[in-house]
Amino acid sequence: METKPEIHYGLEGVYIAESGISKVDGTLGRLYYRGYSIDTLAQNSSFEEVCYLLLYGKLPTEDQLNDLDKKLKKERAISEDTKGLIEGFADKLSPLDLLRTAVSAAAEDDSKPYSDNEAENVEKAIRIIAKMPTVSAAIWRLRNKKDPIEPDSNLGHSENFLYMLSGEKPNAEKAKFMDVMFIIHAEHSSNASTFATLVACSTLADIYSAVTAGVSTLKGPLHGGADEAAIKMMRDIGDPKNTESYINEALAGKKRIMGFGHRVYKTYDPRARILKAYLERAKDSADEDVRKLIEISLIAEKLMIERLGESHGIWPNVDFFAGPLYLWAGVQTEVFDIIFASSRSLGWCTHIIEYWRNNKLFRPLEVYTGELDLEYVPIERRS
Repeated sequence: METKPEIHYGLEGVYIAESGISKVDGTLGRLYYRGYSIDTLAQNSSFEEVCYLLLYGKLPTEDQLNDLDKKLKKERAISEDTKGLIEGFADKLSPLDLLRTAVSAAAEDDSKPYSDNEAENVEKAIRIIAKMPTVSAAIWRLRNKKDPIEPDSNLGHSENFLYMLSGEKPNAEKAKFMDVMFIIHAEHSSNASTFATLVACSTLADIYSAVTAGVSTLKGPLHGGADEAAIKMMRDIGDPKNTESYINEALAGKKRIMGFGHRVYKTYDPRARILKAYLERAKDSADEDVRKLIEISLIAEKLMIERLGESHGIWPNVDFFAGPLYLWAGVQTEVFDIIFASSRSLGWCTHIIEYWRNNKLFRPLEVYTGELDLEYVPIERRS
């Protein structure tokens, strides 16, 4: 009798590649990009510098950083065709569907979408990373019957994104927060969307197709959308004083509390810890609606840690605190997923480029459980 092989559902516990890009330590609650802790980078670095670090494998010199900054700014603008595509489907597709379509269409502007030259693919990656926030801002504005705002080359990557959303240059505090969000969402090892990009690129599909696969993966609620779901829960709670009763009832009914627990982290998500510090500061300058959400999130965090933290290993993840902070910075809920994709495009592109150095087509096996050697019955004899 044939022995049934062990099946690792969801590929849990299966290693798919070697990588020097990032390390996620779920036991100790640590995250590293190229050996640098996420705490250090969030405090001291910029998205542009992290972009150089991930793409080139080391921190840049001042000249190298200036050169990358110029390239990113040069590539920010999107074509009239892309704007027309977004406008044409703005009322018919969700923001994530629009982003996926726009990323796929970006290959049209590249005379050589696929390349086996790493330097050329790094340039393509820079083009994608630069355009994603511009596309995301255009999606939000066109869906809300507003004209897109052209990028401002005097502003940094994250600061410019906020400007393209509202038409107003953000203050230093919100600009820094947005930069931190781009940094902490830039990369997270081989999660679902990153794995999807690797499967696509392993066929030698071009980098645009592979990134499109990553965007598509975010459509599912098990990978994308948790921060928006957490905001919905906070709005259902309504008032900070209702938080404890809501949490108690949810736990008694064994309902999931959105924004808590993680597939890898069995302790406090290091990215959530960074955001909590911003949450405390944002409360003082937030409007009443957002201030209530912030207070609800802080109370819920305390209650959940008391009840499930040490005992069950369920801690806040990055999505729980992201929503109230996005709203404080002027980023509306329908933009959450697409700005995450804009940030993660850096990680996707870096993994694609790395994987192509030792490419192997993904071709997993499956165990067949159906019947064999069935008799074919002509259609006129089938009942």
